[in-house]
Amino acid sequence: MNENQNNSFQKITAALFLVGFSCYILKELQSILLPLFVALIISFLFEPLYEWLKKKRFPSWAAILAVVIVILVISNIASVFVYTSINSFTVGIPKYIQKIEGLGSNFTVFMNTLGISNDKIKETLDFSKFLSGEKIAGALSAIISGIAGIFTNYILILIYIIFLLSEFSSIKRRILAAFTHGGARTIADTLSDIFIDLRKYIVGKTLINFSHAFILTVIFLIFGLDFAIVWGLFFFFLTWLPQIGAFIATVFPVLIAFAQYDNILTPIALMIIMIVLGYTMGSFVEPRVLGNKLNLSPLLLIFSLVFWGWMWGIVGMLLSVPVMSMIKIILSKFETTQPLAILMSNEVVYSKVDKDADLNFPGK
Repeated sequence: MNENQNNSFQKITAALFLVGFSCYILKELQSILLPLFVALIISFLFEPLYEWLKKKRFPSWAAILAVVIVILVISNIASVFVYTSINSFTVGIPKYIQKIEGLGSNFTVFMNTLGISNDKIKETLDFSKFLSGEKIAGALSAIISGIAGIFTNYILILIYIIFLLSEFSSIKRRILAAFTHGGARTIADTLSDIFIDLRKYIVGKTLINFSHAFILTVIFLIFGLDFAIVWGLFFFFLTWLPQIGAFIATVFPVLIAFAQYDNILTPIALMIIMIVLGYTMGSFVEPRVLGNKLNLSPLLLIFSLVFWGWMWGIVGMLLSVPVMSMIKIILSKFETTQPLAILMSNEVVYSKVDKDADLNFPGK
């Protein structure tokens, strides 16, 4: 083995060790790191308010205190609606599960009238198993528990938020003081760009999700759909997951609608409205607001869902897209890691030089 091969082997071994060690740390320190990621997202959401208060000549401690009070007020008001709705949902859902199972039985009877036996239905669709009360209740309970679990460490999250907000305003000054003028300015500008892009993405995505969930909640209330606030809460959190999240958040209220209404036209109309609104938000509103910040490879999204789901459960799946988006934004800011950011993207925006270049791929 020559020297170059030996160096390559050492680099690969070191990289694999680093990846394995990082996974071990993420798994073992879940109780500490998970609230930190949640606090980081909340800090980016409220950092504009913090900066605005400081411009109004609030001392830093007073601005942080005001932000924490706002967070406490919003979270407590939201928790009243959320827990009230979830309690009523928990009490009422068994009745609807029985109705949904009845729909499955009716479907089986209908298929039997067409000459299709129960055995063939089970082999092809396995419909009764799919609509079993145990399956639906288990899935809903897991999602609700995962959403509620985000704020299990409420006090720790608030402590993280206080320290993060205080760090955001001083980190640039400390870098300028710690390094030489040229190097310090480059590092400070790069970090500033990263913070700006991360803030734009998190604030923009949160506003889009909230608008989507709010509009759907109003529509649910107009239609008289039960548990409207619960379904709005589902959409707010699950639409952080592209495609799959919106699909999951659509399936459950549609099933409840079919069980609730005595006619089939109302649930179908509601489903069409949800699909059209979801397509509009995903295809037109989100790209205009976020630009290419969410331009992540679908394969990467699937991998990140599996990885963060294995690492931190349902909460990890909800945080997977924001985390991967933040990683991509950070990688895109450094010349040596820009190729990795490009590999993470779904659609690559080529420069003029790239467009004019003659790429002679094999077989072309």
